Amino acid sequence: MTYCLGILVKEGLVLAADSRTNAGVDYISSYRKLFEFSKPGDRVILLCTSGNLSITQAVVHQLAQDIKRDRKPNLHSLPTLYDVARYLGEQIRALQETDRPWLEKDQIDFQCSFLLGGQVQGDAPELFLVYSQGNCIQATPETPFLQIGETKYGKPILDRTLGFDVPLDAVAKCALLSIDSTMRSNLSVGPPIHLVMYQAGSFEVRHRAQFQAGDPYLIKMRKHWEVALREASVTMPDISWNQGDLPSPLGIADLGNG
Repeated sequence: MTYCLGILVKEGLVLAADSRTNAGVDYISSYRKLFEFSKPGDRVILLCTSGNLSITQAVVHQLAQDIKRDRKPNLHSLPTLYDVARYLGEQIRALQETDRPWLEKDQIDFQCSFLLGGQVQGDAPELFLVYSQGNCIQATPETPFLQIGETKYGKPILDRTLGFDVPLDAVAKCALLSIDSTMRSNLSVGPPIHLVMYQAGSFEVRHRAQFQAGDPYLIKMRKHWEVALREASVTMPDISWNQGDLPSPLGIADLGNG
């Protein structure tokens, strides 16, 4: 399992991903899940992957080969990011279909999903979730983040802190908190964490970070968040107890009086 998220706000994009793909008592493997296929000055294209590792690696390899060999279409030739999302979906379906008989024979799950974020000249930044079936959905100002993988532990932070007008630096901190909270609750998500921040209209990625286990900033951020939560819980207004009676199951009151 893994956890990846993308966040779209007015100022740009943030994408983040952990690197753990398999966790057990005595075996942990890590593979990069965040990739860049940008063409500086023309487009920024960022991908996060989740699901069957052989399928996602094959898709990423195919995308790179199509650019290298100048096959049409490719990530650098398509006119819009939506067209890129559809092309990505086609590549997923094609590679799944090739491997499907052998994977199904051994009952191996071949599902996968991708986050696609970026900007193409002439359009605003966009963010898509491309499903294993090849179809996609798009982030909106009302729903500015998309997640793949182990999503449930990191979602509450996003729900409570994000909005389309939140500054990009604050969004990056929120993304990192979301992944750290997921790691705290689920061993199938783990470092290194890769984080990318993209400023709208710049057409190049200027901010990248990688956080290993024990990274000083990660530790500092975690302690700050935990202290802030404890202080918030202590200073929260007191409960207004209404002294109402709790309903008793049928027969309990009679047994007590017997």
